[in-house]
Amino acid sequence: MGGALAGRTVAITRPTAQAEALCRAIEEAGGEAFRFPLLEIVPVTDPAVFAPVAARLDTFEIAFFVSPNAVEHGLGGLRQIRPWPPGLRVAAVGQGSARVLEAHGFSEVVAPAEGFDSEAVLALPAFAPEAVRGRVVLVVRGGTGRELLGATLMARGARVEYLSCYHRRCPVADPAPLLELAACGRLDALSVTSSEGADHLVRIIGSEGLARLSRVPVFVSHPRIATRCYLHGLKQTIISGTGDDALLRALIAFFG
Repeated sequence: MGGALAGRTVAITRPTAQAEALCRAIEEAGGEAFRFPLLEIVPVTDPAVFAPVAARLDTFEIAFFVSPNAVEHGLGGLRQIRPWPPGLRVAAVGQGSARVLEAHGFSEVVAPAEGFDSEAVLALPAFAPEAVRGRVVLVVRGGTGRELLGATLMARGARVEYLSCYHRRCPVADPAPLLELAACGRLDALSVTSSEGADHLVRIIGSEGLARLSRVPVFVSHPRIATRCYLHGLKQTIISGTGDDALLRALIAFFG
């Protein structure tokens, strides 16, 4: 994909640890990746958070990881205390999280082939009412998040327990470099990968900053994020789908 993005500057707003592969892909396609994280991931490090769940880990029948961060921080915290029980199945919200689980040695991960949200997960046969009724499910997540998955599983007869292994917060950031790029017409696109990130963008740059970004196309991974951006005044949204490859293809198609 040589110089398909030559001369284009794309602001990448993922947390720092998750942004580098995408930034490299944009740069390899000839573009410039402007790093402007809108989420900061703060892992829980206190073993006391993990110990009660680890002690009962073999009583769960499915462990569901809501994100790659949940895998890295939740799985890591539990494995520091005890090995993973052989019979405990793992599930993930999408293929990105599934790949991280596979990298940690899990060969059979329950995850939707398409889609990457709670709705896609709940449509899987493994989470149908007859499959989860009476089952004990561990949901590994951040400190906050959508309650749809857990609430629906409980409504379908499952017993659900949560393990919060990290927190998300708005980083302290200087908006001036981003807004200067926009003001001089050198910001060609902005990528926003969560509704929470869209909210943090508003908090960091304010209403005047949003006005400067109003003409910048915003690439999002889900219609729900597009709606949030639209409500904040970012009207030009492009839904790329999930993952680095999907975003890169969308950028190249748009600018090509």
